[in-house]
Amino acid sequence: MNKKLFIQIGVILLIFWVGVFLRLETSNLEGIPTDEKEFYQDLNGLPYMSELDSYYNYRLTKNYLEHGHMGDTIINGFVWDSHSYYPPGVPLDYPPLIVYLTAFLYKFVNLFMDMSLIAFCFWLPAFIAPLAGIAAYFFVGRFTNQYGAIAAGIITVTIPFYFFRTVPGWFDTDMFNLIFSFLVVWFLFEAYDNINKSNQKGMLFSFLSGFSIFLFSLAWNGWQYLFYVIIIFWVVQIIWNIFKGRTVKNHLYSFLVFLITTFALVGIFTGFINIIKLLYAPLQIIILSGGQWADWPNVYISVSELGRPSLEDIVNQMGLSLFTGLIGLVLIFKILSDDKIHQKFLDKMNWLSFSFLILWIFTSFVTLTQGYRFFMILIPPLVVSTGIMIGICVDSLFLLENIKRIHFSRINGLIKVFPILIIVIVLVTGVMNLENVDPLIPGTNDDVWAASVWINNNTANNTVIMSDWSNGHLYTAIADRPVSEDGRMGYIETLPVRSYDNLFPYKDKSPSSSRDYWLCKAFSTDDENLSLGILHMLSTSGDEGYIKMNLYVKNTSKTVEILNNILVLNRSVSRELLINNYNFDVDQADEVLMYTHPENPSPMVLVTSDKMIGTGHWTFKFGEWNFDEKHSNDYIYSVGDVNKAEDFLNSTNDVFLDLKTGNITWKNKTPYCLDLVNNGTLKKRYVNPNSHFCIFIIDNTKVVVFDRVFENSIFTKLVIEKDNSTVFKKLYANNNVVVWGTKN
Repeated sequence: MNKKLFIQIGVILLIFWVGVFLRLETSNLEGIPTDEKEFYQDLNGLPYMSELDSYYNYRLTKNYLEHGHMGDTIINGFVWDSHSYYPPGVPLDYPPLIVYLTAFLYKFVNLFMDMSLIAFCFWLPAFIAPLAGIAAYFFVGRFTNQYGAIAAGIITVTIPFYFFRTVPGWFDTDMFNLIFSFLVVWFLFEAYDNINKSNQKGMLFSFLSGFSIFLFSLAWNGWQYLFYVIIIFWVVQIIWNIFKGRTVKNHLYSFLVFLITTFALVGIFTGFINIIKLLYAPLQIIILSGGQWADWPNVYISVSELGRPSLEDIVNQMGLSLFTGLIGLVLIFKILSDDKIHQKFLDKMNWLSFSFLILWIFTSFVTLTQGYRFFMILIPPLVVSTGIMIGICVDSLFLLENIKRIHFSRINGLIKVFPILIIVIVLVTGVMNLENVDPLIPGTNDDVWAASVWINNNTANNTVIMSDWSNGHLYTAIADRPVSEDGRMGYIETLPVRSYDNLFPYKDKSPSSSRDYWLCKAFSTDDENLSLGILHMLSTSGDEGYIKMNLYVKNTSKTVEILNNILVLNRSVSRELLINNYNFDVDQADEVLMYTHPENPSPMVLVTSDKMIGTGHWTFKFGEWNFDEKHSNDYIYSVGDVNKAEDFLNSTNDVFLDLKTGNITWKNKTPYCLDLVNNGTLKKRYVNPNSHFCIFIIDNTKVVVFDRVFENSIFTKLVIEKDNSTVFKKLYANNNVVVWGTKN
């Protein structure tokens, strides 16, 4: 083995194991007090998943191992997921690489040891994600020296945003995103470099870039962003060359190879429908902005990773590479502008590759306007620029060493050590950046897990779990029951293809964000019969009731008004109301009522958890949506933790209670009412009839302040007070979760 290869293998192992060991450390749950760690671990001491989408991927993998496909069943030749968005469930539309790879590796590992699937899924990201560092090392090494390449690899495995989304317990597609981004653009740059040197090599690397894009399409739904950046750049570049009178034959050949490879492989192996999705991908940004279901509240604004990051967020999540990457662009530009310096420092990069790098970074910054999650798109180009910059700096030092007039041994010795010092600084800085980010806490706990197990053991298989979307993936995986809504919410990713097949009979109307409105309305209302009516409708017929009604009414606002009026009534009274008050004919009324007032409602349970307290403002915002004006009132909602002293109680959200006098204020204002909830015992008193808010103190640990109009809402009764309902009864309860059934 020659020395160069030996060093290269050592570097690869260094990058890989730095990424692995740093990730494995997070499984110790350092951010949680020792006496509380067991609450976030299963019976085997394994922490619960950090991100609840992980349980969706786990369920699909389990299905694949048991059924040979990722769904629950096959309907009319299509794989169907009957656990998600039920009823009726959805045709399975999900990038399969995470399932295929996990299943294969799981089978392989279990040839040598006995390991549960959920444990394997837990640990896998820590070993896959560092491969991105190796890809970055080879990519950047194509343009600069080993030091710049090593720095790029280390930055990749330690950059905060990618790091924390690829730790043990974050079993999601994020682990693949950087790997394929680097491979796609690496091969693309090789194609650019060879187009005018060797047309065969140019086409070969174009094929490899297209093949990598295909693999990317199997790994993540967002692969289209990079595809379109490449297409736009290549088309503009070809047009520019034509305008300048240059030959473009080789460019056209390579471009067509890339395009045909991508379309052919995506179409053949994932279905022609994904070609349609690709063509409609530019509309995705508009859709994510809430433009598709304008009549309904946009549930996607409640997803934290779709919120716009602040400048502070960008600095924290990108770490060193944010600044060094941008500085690197300036440095590369200056070097390319001088032919002599270009040949000396960066002879393997040309203006074509550099121009693409600029466009890549620019468009990646633009995607941040659509949400926090798109940091993943920004990381690769900044890492490449950073690695090249560091390589240039090291080359400059070596050049300084060779200048004859500098012959002091001490200076020469420092120059030899300095490149290694740079790598050490990069590594230490990367670790320090990770220390500055809040540690992850598992996304669930013993109480939610125990409730899920109870549902699995004590309810019929066709029982529908009604709850907010946040725990949906966990319930489907562990309770093994269908849910009304989960983390995929309105299945927005499927919108571009719904008009091209019969799998979605209601096209863009279902799935949609409309279901979240009805679930929120079931909690925000103070009419228990309305809440029960909504839940029976959703659990039995899904979206069909309001879709059928709107076919006749043709006005979403009016449809919602009518439904809110009839869902509190029995079937016969509702029938008379529809016919006499809303001008439905008999057949229309009977058809609508078949879905809104089912004769044999599906069995269901309503699950509430303390987690819902933290997101209660969305429940009220969406549940009390004004359909005429398409907005919601700015309702008061504030949550805080209690600090209790001998004579007073205050909270982190500015509630103050004098325990001697009983006087209580929030932000120096007295409430309409005060509700003390202690171990299921309720004690309420009214304070100021002119006030607009109520204060709830829960077990002397948490304070919730919200608008008085929700004083008697179902949310208040079931989530805050965990009692006091006339139609819902407790089937199971622990400290944080209650499973509710109906009393009749």
